[in-house]
Amino acid sequence: MTKHTTESPQFFLTAPSPCPYLDGENERKVFTHLVGDKAPELNDLLTQGGFRRSQNIAYRPACETCRACVSVRVLAGEFSPSRNMQRIQQRNSDLIGTVDGAQPSTEQYSLFRRYLDARHNDGGMSDMTMLDYAMMVEDTHVNTEVIEYRRRSADSFFTGKGEGPLIAVALCDRMADGFSLVYSFFDPQEKSRSLGTFMILDHVERARQAGLPHVYLGYWVNGSRKMEYKVRFLPQEHLGPKGWERFE
Repeated sequence: MTKHTTESPQFFLTAPSPCPYLDGENERKVFTHLVGDKAPELNDLLTQGGFRRSQNIAYRPACETCRACVSVRVLAGEFSPSRNMQRIQQRNSDLIGTVDGAQPSTEQYSLFRRYLDARHNDGGMSDMTMLDYAMMVEDTHVNTEVIEYRRRSADSFFTGKGEGPLIAVALCDRMADGFSLVYSFFDPQEKSRSLGTFMILDHVERARQAGLPHVYLGYWVNGSRKMEYKVRFLPQEHLGPKGWERFE
């Protein structure tokens, strides 16, 4: 059996395939496995080097003719929400997020399914089953958390929990220097809440309260409208040839 360690991870390269973000481009990825006791340490190092995690795989773009994908991390301690973001925070002040381990549930999958059907019914995840979803959540060797968002109740101040139906879910990795948002989804009928933005704002605040400097948002793809929202959370840093550089 192959043993993977932080000292000698094995890296692999995918075959070219059509880019899901930029028409006419092909994408390739370099990836390695995140397994064993050293997986959290390796995940920290790779995320700081521009990798993303999907289940027990860490990957980053290795495209031959394009460099549009840029790793982005928000500077949580310096972050100041815009007026629009402040309105989104106020709009969602009736919600509370409860942190749990990487445990999937049928309620989560039901919400996940409604979200995909409404927002990404032609995407690569559109045919995911309950088993697929469970694997996405629990197939992890790193410090992964699920945050469930529900409406506050009279007891929320004491219990830290909400009540009623599940409104949004965030899957994230807690690292030594911050949070890395892996995936999030929400009730498509709650469109006016701007829940995607709200969950990022919530994680920035959680990082600030925990004294963690960064929230990793994955890749901003220059030229892709789907990814424009990521550069709204300022100040932030972008990973380039010279390392992490400030962007605002």
